Amino acid sequence: MNATLSTAEALRAALAGLLDGLPPKQAAQAVDRLIANYRGTTPTDAPVLRDRSDVAAYAAYRMPATFEAVRAALDALADAAPGWAPGSHLDVGGGTGSGVWATDAVWAEPGDARTTTVLDWAEPALALGRELAAASSSPALRAAEWRRARIDAALKLPESDLVTISYVLNELTERDRTALVAEAARAGQAVVIVEPGTPDGYLRIIEARDQLIAAGHRIAAPCPHDGACPIERGTDWCHFAARVSRSSLHRQVKGGSLPYEDEKFSYVAAARFDTHPARARVTRKPQIRKGQVLLELCTRDDGLRRETVTKRHGTVYRAARDTAWGDAWPPHDA
Repeated sequence: MNATLSTAEALRAALAGLLDGLPPKQAAQAVDRLIANYRGTTPTDAPVLRDRSDVAAYAAYRMPATFEAVRAALDALADAAPGWAPGSHLDVGGGTGSGVWATDAVWAEPGDARTTTVLDWAEPALALGRELAAASSSPALRAAEWRRARIDAALKLPESDLVTISYVLNELTERDRTALVAEAARAGQAVVIVEPGTPDGYLRIIEARDQLIAAGHRIAAPCPHDGACPIERGTDWCHFAARVSRSSLHRQVKGGSLPYEDEKFSYVAAARFDTHPARARVTRKPQIRKGQVLLELCTRDDGLRRETVTKRHGTVYRAARDTAWGDAWPPHDA
């Protein structure tokens, strides 16, 4: 793999190489079932990815999107903890490896000696994950350990600088979900959990957030505080969006024509060490109007509020025009 490729480009190239020749009809059938699981309409007390065709379909259909969502969450943690980088990373329920690729995209450095472990209960997913990682130029990805483990209340995790759990909680019973978050809080110096950006996904994140705080972690992102979420439950939910570039294979499997899509996700990032959370977070897509930008914010001291930035604010107005949903506010240079 060309070492000059970005991590995202390298992942797309690895996917294209591994999935070349996959019959679209076969992939589409597996995708239909995966969509049902992803949206929470099918009970999932067993591994979602059952065989090679399932895994290939998942990789084409979901991996680019989960990669971008997890990368966005990790970017927020990195912004809140400048100068910190994980020397060890444990990805729980990591499947084909979106979380470890995202971690590499945020913290990879020349001579990177980060140790990486992926745990999942689906051997076909781990097998494809190993293949994808072997196609990477990253030393940490190529040296990653891919280990089969049942993700349930009995799971014991090794201590790690960073623990990630992405798109996993929806697959677990309430008992297993609670136990996993508690174990991640014990084992990880930093914990990042990502779920689909649905009302149910948000509620799972809020439950995990409460657990992490009770276990002694401090919230690094997206919240600007450790207090109760100001959103009244049942009226709205906190979620964000990541722009995902679609490959031609991705468009073929998904039946879409646009070269991109937006992945909606909810997340929490917490740490046992000191971080510097944003003073406020943009919680909706900014509305750009003539001479003004309307920002919906979650703030450290004032809860949810709207801020109107106009041309008379000068550099702050220019920064507001470049600000995206999910960004910290105000920007460091505004």
